[in-house]
Amino acid sequence: MKILLPVLFLVLLASCGQKSKIEISGLVNNANQEYIYLDEMDINQRNPVDSARIRKKGTFHFRIHSAEPNYYQLRLTSRNFITMLASPGEKISVVSKDRYLPENYEIFGSEGSSLIKKLDDQLRKTIYKTDSISALYIESQENPGYDTIGTQLNDAYTKVIQDQRRFTIRFILENISSLVAIKALYQKLDSTTYVLYDNKDLQYLKIVADSLKVHYPDSKHTKSLVIDLEQGLKRFTALRLAKLIQNSGKEKSLDIALPDPDGDTILLSSFREHYVLLSFWASWDETSVAENLELKKLYQTYHKKGFEVYQVSFDNDKESWKKSVLFDELPWIHVIDTEQEFAGMFNVQQLPANYILDKEGAIIGKDLYGKALRIKLSQLFD
Repeated sequence: MKILLPVLFLVLLASCGQKSKIEISGLVNNANQEYIYLDEMDINQRNPVDSARIRKKGTFHFRIHSAEPNYYQLRLTSRNFITMLASPGEKISVVSKDRYLPENYEIFGSEGSSLIKKLDDQLRKTIYKTDSISALYIESQENPGYDTIGTQLNDAYTKVIQDQRRFTIRFILENISSLVAIKALYQKLDSTTYVLYDNKDLQYLKIVADSLKVHYPDSKHTKSLVIDLEQGLKRFTALRLAKLIQNSGKEKSLDIALPDPDGDTILLSSFREHYVLLSFWASWDETSVAENLELKKLYQTYHKKGFEVYQVSFDNDKESWKKSVLFDELPWIHVIDTEQEFAGMFNVQQLPANYILDKEGAIIGKDLYGKALRIKLSQLFD
């Protein structure tokens, strides 16, 4: 008996190891014996797990261990990657007919990873359609019949976005007990625009969080989702309160009064004779800074026609904010809200965020960037 106990322990240990093992093998054509990398996707970062040289015939192999389903990224470069949701015990096979993985790969042996491919494939088709419509819209501006064609293209653009949203909601409801639903919740059409953009879409986040708390209560992804839900509910409550104030008759509108770089208080309502882009940003947010540089081009085009930007910074450091405004030569109205007093009032859930206001101060657009903002301004001024 004394001899058998250690042997039994080793057998059990080996059995546990087999159950937690994940094998990922694959074939990438035209890879030229490059290295391929496997990263674990943590809450807000990517953690390297392993790397392997792709052999002459294009094959590679990874063997890792995980006690629970987890997100991984298989990549050749930072822009050439696929996402997987791998579970303990899976033997996953990835085959790509060319070295650009996203458009050329097939995956076998992992239900979660197959669902992610379905999700990503649909989003890629949607982005291709919106890009094509945007290109046609810009081209049509120089042609006769632009007013009619522009309206038709804008309607087509909106329909494609709505179709993607409906697909995503259906996908979430069909996979409510899988961690893959988390990826669906946070998909983006571009760097700043979520597929699920409506305030009422918070309900799907709650549905998924409640389900995953039952099926994967100890998962770091579930715990992060629950925290995000709690923050979202707080913002939603603040927005509802602001609307109650707005509709109570005590105030005609929810105005903003904040200091500019010189310390003078600037009212949002003082620009009622303009179409105004109410923009929220911070100088430490890279996406905000990048969007500002694109916005400068549109501002130069439409400012003389009656377009203004009222930009609210959420910086804590006023000097950093002022330096950023000067360095990037941002020509519009700048104010700062160090306490983020207006974040809840306008339901700002991420940076950057924006609203388009008409000449009466009514909201006629939300979170429009790049091509989408260009199209909206063209409709208003051209």
